[in-house]
Amino acid sequence: QVQLVESGGGLVQAGGSLRLSCAASGSFFSFLHMAWHRQAPGKQRELVAAIPMIGSTDYAASVKGRFTISRDNAKNTVYLQMNSLKPKDTAVYYCTAKQPGSLEYDYWGQGTQVTVSS
Repeated sequence: QVQLVESGGGLVQAGGSLRLSCAASGSFFSFLHMAWHRQAPGKQRELVAAIPMIGSTDYAASVKGRFTISRDNAKNTVYLQMNSLKPKDTAVYYCTAKQPGSLEYDYWGQGTQVTVSS
């Protein structure tokens, strides 16, 4: 079982930056495929960024060039650095994880609110 706890959300003005952190429990963190999803009011949940155990990162087109996902396996932590934030980035951001070979993200944090004011 993996537990994920997000932190770092808040209110920021457009053009500002935030860094989200996600601490994961368990001893197999380095094997997990980690990601950040988000859900804005009235919209479907979407994948924002993903970082596998091995391989390159992946980003939604709407955040590419502005957001950076990274992980520190020694600290069981994944980060999402968000720069040049826009009001349309306002959403609840979820840290997620899946086992190697899984099609779905099996584990979800409780989410952290990010609000970008214009």
